[in-house]
Parts: sequence; C-alpha cells; structure tokens
Amino acid sequence: MTEERKNSGEPFENERSTEKIVSSENMFSEKPTLEDIQWKGEVKVGLPEFTEEEKKHVGQEMSDVLIYLVRLADRCKIDLPAAVLQKFEQNRHKYPAKKVYGKSDKYTAYE
Repeated sequence: MTEERKNSGEPFENERSTEKIVSSENMFSEKPTLEDIQWKGEVKVGLPEFTEEEKKHVGQEMSDVLIYLVRLADRCKIDLPAAVLQKFEQNRHKYPAKKVYGKSDKYTAYE
C-alpha cells in the first residue's frame, strides 16, 4: 500500500468505519462503471465530443474505479503496481509489436 493511500483513503474509511462493512462480495457487486464514456463509441484524445461537465463526470467515475481497485487490491493483499508491470510484460509477449501494430485482433490470431 502506498503512503499516499494511507494518507488519503484510509482516514476517510476509518472516519466512517466503512472497513467493517465493506466485503469483497459488496465490492464486486457495487463496482462503479464508466457507462457515460462506454456507450459513446471510440474514445478520442481529449474527449472533444464531451462538455466540460461530462469530462469532469468521467474523471469522477474513473476515480471511483481506481479507488475500488486500490481498496480491493489492499483487501486481497495484491501488490497492484507489481501486478500491472507483470501484465504489461505478459502483454508484450502476447501481442508482439511487429505482428500487432495497428491491429486489434485477439491474441490467438497472432500465435
């Protein structure tokens, strides 16, 4: 767990005693979504089709997802930064740049 997490999320949770009522089951069943951005089609750099208010809302939704993941990783004792680095390495092998550049096929197409 990062120092930043201890200095921000934990006090918030402790002040409200949410740690006692949050279970992994609840965390999975109440996970936040990004429906506002999900159904608008291709995501363009800078979200030019979004109003400033919509962009702010997307940022809040993304924050909910990140908070959820950090809390879940903490609960599961998963080193999330290490897991992300491992996933990047795994994907480098699954999707070699020379084979996949500009494509979005499933990894089985490149075997």
